[in-house]
Amino acid sequence: MRGHIRKKGESWQIQIYMGTGPDGKYRRHFETVRGRKGDAQRRLTELLSSLDKGVYTPPGRLTVAEHLNQWLNGYVKTNCSIRTLDAIQSIAEHHLIPALGHIQLKQLHPQDIQAYYSKACEKLSARSVHYHHRILSQSLKYAVRQGYLGRNPCELVDPPSWKGKTMRTLTPGELEVLLENASTNQFYPVIYTAVSTGLRQAELLGLTWRSIDLDFLSISVSQVLYKRRGICQFNEPKTSHSRRRVSMTPKLACYLREYKLERARIYRELGKERGDDDLVFANVEGKPLDPGVLTHNFARIAKRAGLENVRFHDLRHTFASLMLLRGAKPKVISEALGHSSVAFTMDVYSHIIEGMQSDAMALLDEVLPAGKNGVSQKNNANLTPKADIILSRTSF
Repeated sequence: MRGHIRKKGESWQIQIYMGTGPDGKYRRHFETVRGRKGDAQRRLTELLSSLDKGVYTPPGRLTVAEHLNQWLNGYVKTNCSIRTLDAIQSIAEHHLIPALGHIQLKQLHPQDIQAYYSKACEKLSARSVHYHHRILSQSLKYAVRQGYLGRNPCELVDPPSWKGKTMRTLTPGELEVLLENASTNQFYPVIYTAVSTGLRQAELLGLTWRSIDLDFLSISVSQVLYKRRGICQFNEPKTSHSRRRVSMTPKLACYLREYKLERARIYRELGKERGDDDLVFANVEGKPLDPGVLTHNFARIAKRAGLENVRFHDLRHTFASLMLLRGAKPKVISEALGHSSVAFTMDVYSHIIEGMQSDAMALLDEVLPAGKNGVSQKNNANLTPKADIILSRTSF
């Protein structure tokens, strides 16, 4: 038996055997769990699983570095996308662990964290340090759930405040100028499709002709393309909401039909046959487009069009804003964008919705009849003294 549970007063004591030490004696670890026996049983299962993976360290001697590595390997790796894992792992290895990793987890105080934020802000932006705070806080919240900590110390710390970057959306006039400047560029097809569908860059670069139905005017998002450590890789969409079917405009369907024929002609000249599993947006040889190259070239096109600081991702925001301004329902837009909820969509584009209130009131004004004063002269006479009394009482 590698571990067992026994009743101890109002709690349950867990005992696990951790093998023999250098002296040949058995090593044991004890933990106390308050609550029901089922809670203790689940905790025992977690401990034994950690032992099997070789990532368990007794909480009393667990350092912040050891805990971050456990969290990355045990939780982040199995619950987040590869891209997210790489980003969090990079921040942990280059920032959090060098600064806080030597501290025992139970000895990590809010003052230590606050001091780290203060020092980090000397070299990094407030936005970057705020992201570090989110990562550290999530890892410590996991430690609380695992029973390593009684409370998350990040809850007692004030992270650096920063103002979010203003969302850039293009007006119809700006969009026309952008597309005109991109019309002769090899990346025009993906740019035009992006602003017509609101798909993310990774979703666009992962599209195959099999996922596009030109007869029923729809696009199925079933894979994404990311560049990881210099290598382009295909992955599944990170959430169930991202895996979706998106409608397309008749204009986009017409354009893609012509573009499909042009791609087939190029393939024939190269002695190849175009297949349904070929990428929609690829180089001449049919290989994936490099996300970094696309981003760089789009920035050059936007600058040539007189649109400074416009990113490729802003095409997605432009799609959503134009849909909202044309009266599309938030639910429809949320599903097209692949958001987790309508509330999230409303929050992201709240500034656009607020700007639409005057237009909505103008439409309401057209529908509602003009107000009529239905109070008779007699009633007016009866109301006058009361009104005078109210005014006299409130005049001082």
